[in-house]
Amino acid sequence: QVQLVESGGGLVQPGGSLRLSCAASTTNFMAYHMAWYRQAPGKEREFVAIVTKTSTTVYGNSVKGRFTISRDNPERTAYLQMNNLEPEDSAVYYCTARIEPSIGRNTVWGQGTQVTVSS
Repeated sequence: QVQLVESGGGLVQPGGSLRLSCAASTTNFMAYHMAWYRQAPGKEREFVAIVTKTSTTVYGNSVKGRFTISRDNPERTAYLQMNNLEPEDSAVYYCTARIEPSIGRNTVWGQGTQVTVSS
């Protein structure tokens, strides 16, 4: 089973930027759709962005125009570039990998990385 390791979270001021990375331990990385979700305390999990195996990208409404998702297939890594961060972006960010079109029982989740936006 593929394993995911996220990195790049931390504390940043409003208006700042961070780049999250998600390294996958699979030689079949190109078969997976890679997505990011986030969850803030007391809130439901929220879809952030997805990059499909064919490199199509889709974004959640709250991050459109500020976040960019990408993938590097030879490096087996997905990225989330986050610009113009707002306090409302503070959450634990989770990387996911799946072969199916939608989240399901076979979706693999990373351990999460904390992003805090505060002055």
